[in-house]
Amino acid sequence: MFSKNSLLFYTVVFLSNIIQCITGFAGTVLAMPFSLMLVGYDVAKPVLNVLGVAASIGVIASAPKSVNKHEFTKILSVMAVGILGGELIMMFSSVTSGVLYKLLGAMVLLFTVLGCIDEFFTKKSMPMLFKLKRKGDALDEAAGLLTLAVAGVVHGMFVCGGPLLVLYADRKLKDKQEFRTTLSAVWVVLNGLILLSDAMNGYFAEGTVAALAACMVVLLAAVAVGNLVARKLNRKAFMAVTYVLMAISGISLFIK
Repeated sequence: MFSKNSLLFYTVVFLSNIIQCITGFAGTVLAMPFSLMLVGYDVAKPVLNVLGVAASIGVIASAPKSVNKHEFTKILSVMAVGILGGELIMMFSSVTSGVLYKLLGAMVLLFTVLGCIDEFFTKKSMPMLFKLKRKGDALDEAAGLLTLAVAGVVHGMFVCGGPLLVLYADRKLKDKQEFRTTLSAVWVVLNGLILLSDAMNGYFAEGTVAALAACMVVLLAAVAVGNLVARKLNRKAFMAVTYVLMAISGISLFIK
């Protein structure tokens, strides 16, 4: 519980959950590669998932009324269908997980570059997938649904659909607090289902529960720091942090 690897794991948990609180995503996908190396899959997956749920609840508790209920329902419904598709792909795919993670990493990096260009440099000539600004436009709505479906498929395959969901949320949720809390509400539900699956599959052995208990203490400090930092950022700084983290998320997938 207090070995060198465990202490490094707690440090990863602290830093990644500060990020989770600031942006409403990216905590798990940033922490997972390092956690796999430090404590192994059987501990890292269930512990990080529970922490992700808890951190998301902490974000929502800081401003519960800022959750956009309409977008929350839409995101959850479409991503749930995508998740089922992603799980079926993993079930029947013969491609190794290492290759799949690298493909996802390349996809996330591509979307990061396109998103940064759209957000910070130009609003013209972007692929239709990212033009999600004209409310009521049928083609625009179709592009939004496609983005959510792809995010769901990725989450079902890799449990890290956050970077793709950001591309949708950045267009639909302009207020940073609404952005954080709505995405956090989505992860509470989706990762809550994964938590139940982990429990049914026996992931929570005695050693895992002990590690989780220690990490919960670390999480409380991370949530406090993350919420404080989030209140200090303006929108431009907030989205800059978000896209930097998307890039790190994509790069981190190449070392899984």
